[in-house]
Amino acid sequence: MGRIAAPFGIKGWVKIQTFTADVDGLLDYTPWWVGRASGWEAWTVEESAVHGVTLVVKLTGVDDREAAARLRGMEVAVPRAALPEADDGYYWADLIGLDVKNRDGVMLGTVESLMDNGAQSVLVVGGERERLIPFVEAHVDGVDLVTREIRVNWHPDD
Repeated sequence: MGRIAAPFGIKGWVKIQTFTADVDGLLDYTPWWVGRASGWEAWTVEESAVHGVTLVVKLTGVDDREAAARLRGMEVAVPRAALPEADDGYYWADLIGLDVKNRDGVMLGTVESLMDNGAQSVLVVGGERERLIPFVEAHVDGVDLVTREIRVNWHPDD
């Protein structure tokens, strides 16, 4: 749902790079789970503010810049059960690790991540080489979470 980008000020606040549609959308959830694959810890947001396109928060127990700096790079997550039903039936996180095949059944790789370039969302597909496939109807025929596959209108040489 987000990532702690950097300390903000000297009183323990941190900048959050959010992956929600609205900058402050992450504030709808509590507690936050902060950590990495090696471990997660529940945190409570004590105060928050929006600074342009950045969310800044004060987490309970983080009281100075040094403590805030130790959180840099950690991910912010919420329990899946706390999220509303996804409009398309899946969230971006559900697409990570899915196989990507074209209409001819040629395996193009596996979804490593997604990004938003401002105009559209883009699948970052890893395989024998990286491919950036726009996640739009013209290129994506369908997503099947059961077979863990995304079908695309994409030539293997593109």
